[in-house]
Amino acid sequence: MLRKNIYILIFIVVLFGFALWSIAPVDKEVLGREGLRLGLDLAGGSYLVYQADMSAVPEEDRGQIMEGVKSVIQRRIDALGITEPVVQVQRREGEYNIAIQLPGIADIEEAKRMVGLFTVLQFREWDDAEEDWVPATGTLNDEEMVLSSRYFSEDTYVSIDQFGKPFLAFSWDDEGSQLSEQITGRLIGEQLAIFLGDEPLEGEDGRIIAPVVRDVIRDRGVIDGLSLTDAQRLSQFLNAGRIDVPLGRWVENDPRTFEPDIPLYEWTVDATLGADSVSKSILAAGIGIALLLLFMIVYYRLPGVIACMSLGIYGVIIMSIFKLVPVTLTLPGIAGFILSLGMAVDANILIFERVKEEVRGGRSLAAAVEAGFNRAWTAIRDSNITTFIACFILFWLGGQLGAFMVRGFAVTLFIGVALSMFTAIVITRTLLRLIMGSHIITNPIAYGVTPLQTKRTS
Repeated sequence: MLRKNIYILIFIVVLFGFALWSIAPVDKEVLGREGLRLGLDLAGGSYLVYQADMSAVPEEDRGQIMEGVKSVIQRRIDALGITEPVVQVQRREGEYNIAIQLPGIADIEEAKRMVGLFTVLQFREWDDAEEDWVPATGTLNDEEMVLSSRYFSEDTYVSIDQFGKPFLAFSWDDEGSQLSEQITGRLIGEQLAIFLGDEPLEGEDGRIIAPVVRDVIRDRGVIDGLSLTDAQRLSQFLNAGRIDVPLGRWVENDPRTFEPDIPLYEWTVDATLGADSVSKSILAAGIGIALLLLFMIVYYRLPGVIACMSLGIYGVIIMSIFKLVPVTLTLPGIAGFILSLGMAVDANILIFERVKEEVRGGRSLAAAVEAGFNRAWTAIRDSNITTFIACFILFWLGGQLGAFMVRGFAVTLFIGVALSMFTAIVITRTLLRLIMGSHIITNPIAYGVTPLQTKRTS
């Protein structure tokens, strides 16, 4: 038994060492992760929600379409270099929304401009009368349609011609081929500019990317005259995929009118407010943990000291999990972590009280420790299972209602409670067993039991 406990202790030390290495310092890169991931309420940023116009999509296809939209937006945001964005699909009362979190983009107008870039890449032609770029349109099924990235096949690539110049090769789907043939057929010798939303796509030299049409383009074509960087960037956007439904909002007083690229609602969190929330959360957690440790040591003495050591290991491991998974920490998420810390202490209290009862009943300290853990386990297991069920419900409801901070609370609480079971049952138990086996401290007073309480019953 002693050898087995030593092996477990070695495992605990190795696990603790790895966890400590992964989080010290918190902002260093470990296994591809750079620091803890903070939510909007802590890091600052913007939160936007757009409705999807699903009027032309059959009911049975809407879920699949929205997952595709989510994937495309995620890839396009990644292409813009935004750190740890969050894109989620919301479904409520038959409507489909896309919620977008942009950490670090605290200017809401800038955020909306960037989100506007996620909708479609659009081709525009020069209008001499308007002296401006206007959408390049063609006729498709007796309807005038704009040539855009909705018709691109996701197989564009960058190559080098015989003169060492880069070019971008692309292809259209069937509908895009029809539109492209009409538009390029009438614009030979003229420019065809590429726009992201309402903004022209500019090259690294600051000029608008507007290649000259040299021939009719049907299903395949190339764009030359680009720098290698511009060609690769454009290819990245085109291969990110196409969005099959318009995003914007339905006009409240006119449900038949859809306004594209306008969010349903929006809010922003200033980074200063986020930093203040972090500092106050750390202060509150520090005070609570200090009082908790003091209570455990004063009331339970040696077991209390061991419990404090277990909680220290618990804290380091859970921070490592938050960093490496990664888990997005929000204020409710931190609340879930602190609550799970309290539940970890609760498990130790159940165990220690059972141990004291066994000692009072006349058992030796070693036997009391084993019996205390065994008899407290069912209560710990059942209470934590009910907490897990509550976490699953909160996580599901948070996703359905778009309350992502509720989901953050559920995730951190679930991870914390699961880890608290490990620290209470494995770490605390192993340390107590080793102390019992070494016979270093055998006085019941050190375990919170007074001499009167240890008398055997006749």
